[in-house]
Amino acid sequence: MPVPAPEFKKALKRLGEAEKEALLLRAVRRDAELYETFRFELLADVSLAQIQEETADRIHESFNLAVSGRLLNRSLVKALRASVQEAARARRITKSKQLEIDLLAYTLRLCLDHYSGQFDSVYDGFYKAVARLAARLPALILKHLHEDLWVEYKPDLDDVLKDLHRRKKSANLTFELPWELIIPH
Repeated sequence: MPVPAPEFKKALKRLGEAEKEALLLRAVRRDAELYETFRFELLADVSLAQIQEETADRIHESFNLAVSGRLLNRSLVKALRASVQEAARARRITKSKQLEIDLLAYTLRLCLDHYSGQFDSVYDGFYKAVARLAARLPALILKHLHEDLWVEYKPDLDDVLKDLHRRKKSANLTFELPWELIIPH
């Protein structure tokens, strides 16, 4: 991302209010994420919970669209990738790492509750993608959240990890899949 030059800052200060407004409106029309960021920061009625709900709806919708595809396993991998990107986008908009972690945990739960039958498919792409996300989540929790919150995520994440380990494909993973969220003392 470019760093604004001093000349740019001076030129921006010289602009009138109407010109600044027109420039800002043109920028947010071109960039949806910038619009969402300003919407979150400027409008009092847009809350963190609302952003979480909107993003969870988009995640859910991406999986609903995947089910209609001919190659279900590949479509689910694409939906999972899109869901991870949506969670990262929500974090960039709100600057809340806990929101991103909550959305990733929601995505994992959605995969296990509705699409775990695909884990036993001859194609292992979806299983590996879910397992990779489940392996990444404990590190994110321990790195970005306060230690008082770790306990809240442990039961659900441990269930997900145990469920993934019960599958035959867990022996063929090329990365380490933890058995549980280990909370350091």
